[in-house]
Amino acid sequence: MTSLKLTAIGNSTGLILPKEMLERLRVGRGDSLNVVETPTGILLSPFDPDFNRRMDLAERIMREDRDVLQRLAQ
Repeated sequence: MTSLKLTAIGNSTGLILPKEMLERLRVGRGDSLNVVETPTGILLSPFDPDFNRRMDLAERIMREDRDVLQRLAQ
């Protein structure tokens, strides 16, 4: 368990994540994290469910229309 302190950032309040935690999340300055409230607390995740949904759709289209995409590539 890691205890983090809230800090003033301009007129807002922010949370600074330690370098090791950022490395485990594989994120850095400028990246986005999704915040989800769960029954046990708050979850921070770089996982973007909308991006994942779009990638699943793209993979399905590539499988179903493989012949068409192959002809277009020629």
